[in-house]
Amino acid sequence: MKVLVACEYSGAVRQAFRDMGHEAWSCDLLPADDGSPYHIQGDVLPFLDLGWDLLIGFPPCTRLCNSGVRWLAERNLWSDMHDGAAFFRALWDAPIPRICLENPVMHRYARDAVGVTPTQFVQPWQFGHGYTKRTGLFLKGLPPLVPTDVVAGRANTIHAAPPGPMRWKIRSTTPVGLARAMAAQWGVEP
Repeated sequence: MKVLVACEYSGAVRQAFRDMGHEAWSCDLLPADDGSPYHIQGDVLPFLDLGWDLLIGFPPCTRLCNSGVRWLAERNLWSDMHDGAAFFRALWDAPIPRICLENPVMHRYARDAVGVTPTQFVQPWQFGHGYTKRTGLFLKGLPPLVPTDVVAGRANTIHAAPPGPMRWKIRSTTPVGLARAMAAQWGVEP
């Protein structure tokens, strides 16, 4: 399969699919953390119509997620929210038969702007990681993920990440167990 992983700098999902023998590429404005030659640094939109079988996207959630809704009015970030929703929608409407877009719980303005709702919510503790981070998966042409390794300990470490310049990265990196579940469950021809 040809797999495009949009808005991923960590390489976790891309590598999980490559480990299963797929032609998987990541694309992000940032360079790849792992220095992979299978990473495109730049805007993903020009690459959406290159005959991919599967798109897994992690569009920026800063202005779409419920945790930041209070800043929309306080800092007049409505335009940023609409830009984020338009980008999300561009990924959703890509000419790719199987799509998963990931985003935290969206606030009502974002839900209205993107016009779709998540198919399911997953937690890292369902895939071998002992912490919580409720994440919505918007699925098109894909079945919901089935938990692979439920962990009893469920710390709130992501929400409680310390302030600082790396907080965004800690909060946005895809858990390896979730990436492997995506590859194992969605890395088959329909």
